[in-house]
Amino acid sequence: MRARPEVAGKMAALGYCMGGRLAYIAAATTDVDAGVSYYGGGIHDQLERVSSIKCPMQFHYGEKDQAIPLEAVEKVKAAFKGKNAEFHIYPAGHGFNCWDRASYHAPSAALAHGRALEFLARSLY
Repeated sequence: MRARPEVAGKMAALGYCMGGRLAYIAAATTDVDAGVSYYGGGIHDQLERVSSIKCPMQFHYGEKDQAIPLEAVEKVKAAFKGKNAEFHIYPAGHGFNCWDRASYHAPSAALAHGRALEFLARSLY
């Protein structure tokens, strides 16, 4: 991406669900400047990648997520101890940010959106 003429400055990876895991993997395997993961499933099974992450990361999880139990979130948090990472837990389930799902939770989505924008502004500018 950095070689493309329309791309200038810093870049971040941001994703939801599987995309949240891909943002985590991008942070570990590319030169992105920041990563944001919304309810990225399976990250707790790929914690060997944490040591490769040099950029700031932000994670958003729902405390009622049936696909990603809080125990899995705690494993991720423990693996990031001492690194530049933020974790936010919301009173919501999986997919709380998608307005087209029954699990959409507007207050959590709005708060997470604001936090992500602030994090990206802080990390990229």
